[in-house]
Amino acid sequence: MISTLVIAPQWIGDAVMTEPLLRRLHARGERITVGALPWVAPVYRAMAVVERVVEFPFAHGGLQWAARRALARQLRGQFDRAVVCPNSLKSALIPWWAGIAERVGYHGEARFGLLTQRLPNPSKTQRPPMVAFYGALSGETGFAAERPQLSVAQAAVDAALAPLDLQRGGYYVLVPGAEYGPAKRWPTAHFATLAQALGQRTGRTVVLLGSVKDAPVCADIAQSAQQAGSGPCLDLAGRTGLAQALALVSASHGVVSNDSGMMHVAAAFGVPQVAIFGSSSPLHTPPLSPQAQVIWLKDDPSYQPPLDCAPCFARDCPLGHTRCLNDVAPNRVLALLPA
Repeated sequence: MISTLVIAPQWIGDAVMTEPLLRRLHARGERITVGALPWVAPVYRAMAVVERVVEFPFAHGGLQWAARRALARQLRGQFDRAVVCPNSLKSALIPWWAGIAERVGYHGEARFGLLTQRLPNPSKTQRPPMVAFYGALSGETGFAAERPQLSVAQAAVDAALAPLDLQRGGYYVLVPGAEYGPAKRWPTAHFATLAQALGQRTGRTVVLLGSVKDAPVCADIAQSAQQAGSGPCLDLAGRTGLAQALALVSASHGVVSNDSGMMHVAAAFGVPQVAIFGSSSPLHTPPLSPQAQVIWLKDDPSYQPPLDCAPCFARDCPLGHTRCLNDVAPNRVLALLPA
C-alpha cells in the first residue's frame, strides 16, 4: 500500500476543498497522512479518509529553515509519495528534504528540483474551481460534481455542546467574520437584527462564532440581541478552538456566514446555511451543498440599479458604498433559514 504525505493549504476554506482529492487518493488504496499548520489541522481530523495528522510547528511568514529540516528528518523513510497543495516554495521543502521519492504539486513559485512532477499553474483568468484545482493533483479528472465531506464523532459533538447547555439542532450559528476584509463582511447591524429576529421567531439560541479578531463585532451583536430581549445569544468569538467550532457547526439548526472558511465548513457538514457574498463571487467559490442558499446581489435581476462594480474582489469597497452587502436586508436572510 502506498503511504502518502499531503502538505495542506494554510486556510480553512482551502483545507475543506482538498477533501475530494484525499478521498480519491484513499479510494485507490493510498494511506494518507496530512501535514498541516495547527489552525487548520482540526479540519483534517474531521475527514474520515485521513489516517494521521502531523501538526507543523510553523508560524506565518518566513522560511524557518531549521524547523523544516528537523521535521523532514523525523519524516524520512515514512512515505512513498507527497502531494503538495500550496504553491509556495517553502511548502515543497519538507518532502524534498525528507527524501520522498515522488513529489507532486503545481509549478508554483519556480519549484524546479523540489518536485518530481509539476502541474502547470492555471491562468489567473481561467482558474478552475478549488475542488478541481486540488483534485488535479491526483492525476485524475471528474471532480466537477464532487462535494467536500466532513464529519465529527457523536462523542466529540456531545463534549462540545454539554458545557454550553446546547442541544443538537437547538441553535443557530452566525459567523460574522471574514479574514479577507470588510468588502466580504455583511454589516454588524444586519447580523444583530437577524439575531434578534431569530430569537423572536423561534426561541432558539443564537451562537456567535469567530476568531479573537471578530470578538468586538460579536460582542456588539450579542449586546444588541440581549437588549432587545429576543432570546439567548451566546457569544463564543475567540473562546473556542477550531475543533469545538466544527462540532458546533455540525450540530446546528442553521448557519449564516459571509464568504469565509466557515462557510465551506458548514457546506461540508451539509447543514442548512445562508451564505452572503459581497466583493467575491459564488461562481468561483460557492458553498458546495444542496442545503446552501446563496445571496449575491450581482446575480439578482430584481435588484436595481444593477451592481456593475461586482465582483471587484477588493478587501475594501473601492467606491465607498459597499452596496453589495449593505443592501442585503436581514429579513431576506431570515426567510431562507429553517424555522
